[in-house]
Amino acid sequence: MSSPTERAFADRYGPWALVLGGSEGIGASFAQRIAREGVNLVLVARRSEPLDATANGIRDATGVTLRTVVLDLTADDVLDRLVAATDDLDIGLLVYNAGATHGAARFHDEPAEAPLRLVRLNCVGPLLTCHHFGGRMAARGRGGIILLTSMSALCGAARTVTYSATKAFDLVFAEGLWAELRPRGVDVLALVAGATRTPAMRRSGARVGSEEFPGMDSDEVARDGLANLAHGPTWVVGDGNRAGFEFLRSRPRAEAVATMSQAVRALYALPDDS
Repeated sequence: MSSPTERAFADRYGPWALVLGGSEGIGASFAQRIAREGVNLVLVARRSEPLDATANGIRDATGVTLRTVVLDLTADDVLDRLVAATDDLDIGLLVYNAGATHGAARFHDEPAEAPLRLVRLNCVGPLLTCHHFGGRMAARGRGGIILLTSMSALCGAARTVTYSATKAFDLVFAEGLWAELRPRGVDVLALVAGATRTPAMRRSGARVGSEEFPGMDSDEVARDGLANLAHGPTWVVGDGNRAGFEFLRSRPRAEAVATMSQAVRALYALPDDS
């Protein structure tokens, strides 16, 4: 039998949650925690093998009903395919977790398609999914949306030019949605994470998990996101990150950009050749 706490969560954000980027890392942690609250899941990711492994583990551990959708969130028909996969479901919670940095490189050292993919993943994807699923939540008068953003959203930085810009979009976009949807019963949260020990971050070449950059744990991010969803518009995970968030916001912009650029160089062990 569900506990009163589980029931309250499911009543507010169930009966189904849609987790985009749900196969590993922070997305998988969100999925596990949401399932433990008794909410059914639709997990979406680009690679089928880790997606199926995560789904099977959650299904076995919790008994919730679960669907998986293998989908590249930068595809032109992404919303059509998501709607086709979920149109018979009552989605009460949307977690847009996809969009980890793909590495650190100078803007002009890559073809234009590389930053365009980040724009589609981190800007177009959240816009389309929040418009469709958030609109349905508003019409019924309840629900929740969590958009994962980053400390990189606070200012521009060399070598993560487009990534930082797209994460700034996610931050400001979520805050605006919070202002519009809160009166209609829908909670919205911009969840600001620092460098986190995820497979995607490691694939990007970041030294997260090293002695110098121990990084955050995925479950800490998911836990804080769900705990603060009703208290938006923004939550920064981790005491150190919250201090850094306030520090960077208080500094002259040129100083903030220089600080963040140096942090990127250090995280990726890049030379200071600016």
